[in-house]
Amino acid sequence: MAEIGFYHLTRTRLEEALPRLLGRVLAAGGRAFVLCAEAERAKALDAALWLAADPDWLPHGLAGGPNDALQPVLLGTEDAAPANGARFLVLVDGADSARLAQFDRVLDLFDGGDEEAVAAARRRWAVAKAAGQALTYWQQGERGWQKKA
Repeated sequence: MAEIGFYHLTRTRLEEALPRLLGRVLAAGGRAFVLCAEAERAKALDAALWLAADPDWLPHGLAGGPNDALQPVLLGTEDAAPANGARFLVLVDGADSARLAQFDRVLDLFDGGDEEAVAAARRRWAVAKAAGQALTYWQQGERGWQKKA
């Protein structure tokens, strides 16, 4: 059963927070799949990851390419087993997966400035809690991510 961490973005946009979180996954030797709700968002995040300053190199690709299995980070919109064998799943913009149990860790990132996104995250939390998932809640603070009780 996956550990699900809810990441409440309150200080930066997703395009700024995502590279740092993915950098941590890669530094720990992990692989990630970023599940986006829309193809245009996946393309925009792909571009943002190439331009990220921290970390300054974040190897990744859009799912559906010939080298998907080699990519440490894949971005896509299809809720299927990732071709890169990722054990980390990153959910953005309200994307949801029926495959949570196939991952070691799930990061659910949501925009704290968007009331609908916060309400949707609360609903996902309630569903996961009712299913007996291990949950953590993180909120951005002045010194980075702070784990809340």
